Amino acid sequence: MKNKLILFIAMAVFTASCNMNSKKDNSEQKEITIAYVDGWAEGVAMTYVTQEFFQTKGYSVELKKAAVDLVFASLSNGDTDVFMDTWLPVTHKEKVAKFKGKIEPLGTSYTNARIGLVVPDYVSISSIEELNANADKFDGQIIGIEKGAGITGKTDIAVEEYQLKLDHVNSSSVAMLTELSKAYKENEWIVVTGWAPHWKFGRMNLKFLEDPKGVYGSTERIETYARKGFKKDDAFAAKYFINFKLDDAKMSDLLAKMEESQDKETAAKQWVADNSEFLNSFVK
Repeated sequence: MKNKLILFIAMAVFTASCNMNSKKDNSEQKEITIAYVDGWAEGVAMTYVTQEFFQTKGYSVELKKAAVDLVFASLSNGDTDVFMDTWLPVTHKEKVAKFKGKIEPLGTSYTNARIGLVVPDYVSISSIEELNANADKFDGQIIGIEKGAGITGKTDIAVEEYQLKLDHVNSSSVAMLTELSKAYKENEWIVVTGWAPHWKFGRMNLKFLEDPKGVYGSTERIETYARKGFKKDDAFAAKYFINFKLDDAKMSDLLAKMEESQDKETAAKQWVADNSEFLNSFVK
């Protein structure tokens, strides 16, 4: 009886110890929250890959989907840690300036980005200045994306600067792509608010209209921004974001693989596995 009592006490102590260690391990698990804007292909792709990468390092990663204005507000109040799809120096200039001192840049992930008005290659004009003369062929419309997006604001300015007779129709990124794909298949004229990098340039022959007035700027870079203090709170994660960079080939490959898959998490998991050495180099 005495031996059984001793054994019972030993087992109870062991179980309690395991529970304490389990709670300790859970409490020490690092967490990171990453925001993204639905429909922004490059941001979605980079975010899902980054989520998978950090999960392989033992992190708990939460993704938050929101409109871009809400993303920056969430960063500024500390509810979100990171946003990987900040376009500068033009697209998100005002949004970054609005939260100066409350958010901080981490790194530049891509340096060959661009925004502007996009048409299929078979459309026989090359400049925004030629839109008015062909307004009827475009049904008097520029098919845009969400209100609040940087490119949406720039397009409103372009309509004024070029005195365009076309209406800028706000929809969503998905709706814009649907309209573009439909028109392209039927060889119809269409003009949309577009950006590169994006998988649509791999699936369709498209071109940017020249912008003599420079409303849309020239080359954009894609940066990662974080809440203030993030670099100090998590030096390992910050190192990844500071060093994370994709060239044209890597970006094109990532976008193609993500678009081909119906499951973003599965596609991201495979891309991380195929590019593990490349991604790990960012945290060495």
